[in-house]
Amino acid sequence: MSKSILIVDDSASIRQVVSLTLKGAGFNVIEACDGRDALNKLNGQRVHLMISDVNMPNMDGLSFLKEVKSRPEYKFTPVIMLTTESAEDKKMQGQAAGAKAWMVKPFQPQQMLAAVTKLVGP
Repeated sequence: MSKSILIVDDSASIRQVVSLTLKGAGFNVIEACDGRDALNKLNGQRVHLMISDVNMPNMDGLSFLKEVKSRPEYKFTPVIMLTTESAEDKKMQGQAAGAKAWMVKPFQPQQMLAAVTKLVGP
């Protein structure tokens, strides 16, 4: 059974690129357009990794990260923040909230796969 990854980004084109990259490597992908949508789609199902943007409407990535880490079933699920934000204070906020990695857009698909494989295996 393939591992499931949740992609949370308000940009449909970014979701598409990440999704194609991950599906091409054999992962199952769930897409959400913001933090609130992601929480609704999670509803207790097993997810091996989450990839989230920071700047989104309705619920931003850091708020989503804090909320998802407060839930026992996702407390240990790794999260990669994929964002245009490169400021050190944002990275520190993400790390404090539980992010395992911080990737800055634009990204290389191989770079994404390397980070995903490091966190959840092939």
